[in-house]
Amino acid sequence: MSDSEDDIILKDLNDADLVAQMHDDLYDGMADEVKEGTQILLGRGWDANNVLAEALVEGMRIVGIDFRDGILFVPEVLQCAGAMKGGMELLRPILAESENAASTGKYVIGTVKGDIHDIGKNLVGMMLEGAGFEVIDLGINNPVENYLEAIDKHQPSILGMSALLTTTMPYMGVVIEELDKRGILKELPVMVGGAPLNQEFADAINAHTYGRDAAMSAELAKTIVGKNR
Repeated sequence: MSDSEDDIILKDLNDADLVAQMHDDLYDGMADEVKEGTQILLGRGWDANNVLAEALVEGMRIVGIDFRDGILFVPEVLQCAGAMKGGMELLRPILAESENAASTGKYVIGTVKGDIHDIGKNLVGMMLEGAGFEVIDLGINNPVENYLEAIDKHQPSILGMSALLTTTMPYMGVVIEELDKRGILKELPVMVGGAPLNQEFADAINAHTYGRDAAMSAELAKTIVGKNR
């Protein structure tokens, strides 16, 4: 904890104040403090789902709003997401054991074939995780076969594709066309994103939706699965 925080003792805070302080610590990218707060709440008998929703996801929602509004920028959001991971390290094993683990949904994401850029994709993944999604990241340079295999294996709520190069953008259409041929597109929403994309392009390739930036992508994803507030 930095000196400017006047040595706040997390364990001395009541639950409401602790959750509020965790929001602040997450916003400031303080992974150790977020992890400590998570451990304290669990030690007080909090359900892991409630810790996730009230402390971590709500904290990242605040981050997402300020990122969308231009108050926070990519390096700061990456710090926030890193801080959230401190708490998630403790929660994941507990949530995995619970049959009632609350998840917004599964989201498969990957950069398309021929494209090796992943900073934007990684940021989207972090924001999605902050929104409560289970994110399956396929990495970079993905041919259509990789997406089909992931869809079959994970049965996601949404498929996301990313591209940074104008030369690789059309491959998104190739994937969507294959999904359509197989009857998958009727059941699986597809979100596309990347710096050179726009809504017109997304419409032209029959993508379900276009994620303009990471924060917007997370909000749209929650809307798609019916869990946006």
